[in-house]
Amino acid sequence: MSIGRDFIGPFQLLRLIRAGTTTQVWEALRTGESERIALKVLMENFRKNRYEIGQLKHEALVGAELEHPNVIKIFGYHADQGYPLVSMQLFPSRNLKIEMRERKEYMMPNVSSIIRSCAKGLEHMHEKGWVHCDVKPDNFLADEQGHVKLIDFSIGVKLRTKKGGIGGLLSGRPKAIRGTRSYMAPEQIRRQHPDRRSDVYGLGCVIFELLSGKTPYSANSPDELLTKHLKAPIPSLEAYSGASKDFSNLVKLMLAKKPDDRIQNLTEFLQIFETTQIFRSGQRPEGFRR
Repeated sequence: MSIGRDFIGPFQLLRLIRAGTTTQVWEALRTGESERIALKVLMENFRKNRYEIGQLKHEALVGAELEHPNVIKIFGYHADQGYPLVSMQLFPSRNLKIEMRERKEYMMPNVSSIIRSCAKGLEHMHEKGWVHCDVKPDNFLADEQGHVKLIDFSIGVKLRTKKGGIGGLLSGRPKAIRGTRSYMAPEQIRRQHPDRRSDVYGLGCVIFELLSGKTPYSANSPDELLTKHLKAPIPSLEAYSGASKDFSNLVKLMLAKKPDDRIQNLTEFLQIFETTQIFRSGQRPEGFRR
């Protein structure tokens, strides 16, 4: 779908950045302002879809509470002239999935900064009381210098603290599995309550793929893939990459099947990460920066 016009309400459309299944992302200007922004606009077939509109509104709700260098800034939800959209900060970079696939040689010298930035963005989201629930390379924008922005809060879940218990549990049971199969924590697959540790698992999958070029699990069918997340042995990152034994063990802790056996939050992860050597001796990428 092409919008086929120069303006949506007060927003002047400058350039189509990317198109997905239900939305397009445009570079734009708000009338009377000079700073370029991004607009996430529902495509024509979904402009009256209440579920998709609800997703946009929810993303704006979650994003309104977030303010961090490693998180994309959301400005708000708009429905000008029948075009439901979310306005947000423009970060002119591709997502980490594309960068890993097409320009890995440029990414690897900055892998330490990328991992740290991904974790800090998620840590901030947790501190503000939200679980992302869809941590994957596609939801991090990254440039060659290792600058990273966490994006897409459309299925984020609010953390609630049980009196006398640990934070992060929600009342009620999720009605459906939500997330992306290759990065989904076992408790999400079982439709149990996601919490900070669910995002820790997702980030563990992202780090595994960043260093090895493959996700922790692959399968011939969606059901088989979910079963592997639930039951298959945790693969060794050391066996598929130049990762050190200590770093491989750290990622294994992130990928533990039971949430209680995992790294419990991103603050804990970052503390361990800063004192752990990522690569084996002689395996560091050329130009690597810690």
